[in-house]
Amino acid sequence: MPEKYNVLNGNSSNSSSRSAFCRLLSLQILDLSNNKLTGKLPDCWWNLQSLQFMDLSHNRFSGEIPAVKTSYNCSLESVHLAGNGFTGVFPSALKGCQTLVTLDIGNNNFFGGIPPWIGKGLSSLKILSLRSNNFTGEIPSELSHLSQLQLLDMTNNSLTGSIPTSFGNLTSMKNPKIVSSAGSLDGSTYQDRIDIIWKGQEMIFQKTLQLMTGIDLSGNSLSECIPDELTNLQGLRFLNLSRNNLSCGIPENIGSLKNLESLDLSSNEISGAIPPSLAGISTLSTLNLSYNHLSGKIPTGNQLQTFTDPSIYSHNSGLCGPPLNISCTNASVASDERDCRTCEDQYFYYCVMAGVVFGFWLWFGMLLSIGTWRYAIFSFVDGMQCKVMQKVSSVDKFLSRGNTDQYL
Repeated sequence: MPEKYNVLNGNSSNSSSRSAFCRLLSLQILDLSNNKLTGKLPDCWWNLQSLQFMDLSHNRFSGEIPAVKTSYNCSLESVHLAGNGFTGVFPSALKGCQTLVTLDIGNNNFFGGIPPWIGKGLSSLKILSLRSNNFTGEIPSELSHLSQLQLLDMTNNSLTGSIPTSFGNLTSMKNPKIVSSAGSLDGSTYQDRIDIIWKGQEMIFQKTLQLMTGIDLSGNSLSECIPDELTNLQGLRFLNLSRNNLSCGIPENIGSLKNLESLDLSSNEISGAIPPSLAGISTLSTLNLSYNHLSGKIPTGNQLQTFTDPSIYSHNSGLCGPPLNISCTNASVASDERDCRTCEDQYFYYCVMAGVVFGFWLWFGMLLSIGTWRYAIFSFVDGMQCKVMQKVSSVDKFLSRGNTDQYL
């Protein structure tokens, strides 16, 4: 009878037990999570072409993920490699895994760019976690082709550039589908799972995994504006863009995210006012806008009135109103005075520069166009030169006589 299910998680297995599984060619589920397995992955593991669920998370594996032959027939649906010491670039062995639904390679030492081929090569992906690695470069816009993607976690990497505007086309984040989270094997009760940061705490979602929809791009070096297109993702339950270099303002239509429960935009360079539409998200229970350059009155009404902790708005020198102990009247007056002084300084500077430029070209133009002025100026300069030369000649004669002094 073919081997279909094998669970060895939490048994502190040693590394010598790994090679035995390379001979189980009919193996479909392999769970070796939470052990103390060490060393590198042997090449023969990718010969298990019936394998659908593989969980090697939270061990001590290291090295690169072995490459596979071009004839490799990938049947994987769920791959968990998180919490090891794997290194190298994004595993190319996954390129042909069209049935892959869950991929979690977080908390490793993978580096390099995120390959654009993920968008087409892993077309069935619903969960993609690349968190806490060393990935660099820009986020490929091709990821927006993942029409079934519902969870995207890229926190704590070194990603740069802007958030792709095409993310607004992620179909399953606009209209999430609620389906069963049980495994696909006949007679199996296997359930997939994922670790995510939910409302500031790391949590494991398993039975309710299919209910979760969100994006976490925090802890990178992303810049430019937050795309307005993200407000199309009305199925999002959490959005975390904190600890980046994002600028501009909060999208005015942020209130379109009617199912949003957690929003974190802290520690960026975001400016402007807080959009009033934010107050209309009745499901919002966690909010953090601290450490930005926001200004104006904090919107009131509906759900925002329940946020009484002033720290969620802290280090925004221009914000005023409850729950901050800053009166909007005083804040607006001070702001107007600062703006007035700034405008006056800039106006004075521009006037001086304009005057210098205008005066120079006026004098130079007159000099070239009016002959009598040009003759008068040159005559004046010649006269001054003669007077100076006469003075210099007198001083020179005096010094010459002085050189014959017997006391010198």
